[in-house]
Amino acid sequence: MTEDIKWDDHLCFNVGGKMFLVTSPDSVPQSASFKASDEDFEALTQRKGFIPAPYMARYKWVLVDDIKRLSKSEWERYVQQSYQLVHDKLPAKVRKEIAS
Repeated sequence: MTEDIKWDDHLCFNVGGKMFLVTSPDSVPQSASFKASDEDFEALTQRKGFIPAPYMARYKWVLVDDIKRLSKSEWERYVQQSYQLVHDKLPAKVRKEIAS
């Protein structure tokens, strides 16, 4: 896993060079985007404060306007799921490098 800053002020968490979590730690309230399963994408975007993430919705990314809308256990679940969804789409060679 790596971290970097994109678009001047977004902290991005990556696996194999691909983003799985994007946060805006300097915004108030703090917002974040992550990749969701098809089922979770539909359910989350029905909740208050959640929308399909701009530019990334076609890839099932969700934007939450305030990170406090999710509990710690929900965050753990969704971040792990996002990591796994992105990881599983990486080329086999990259997945093998990550595993070693």
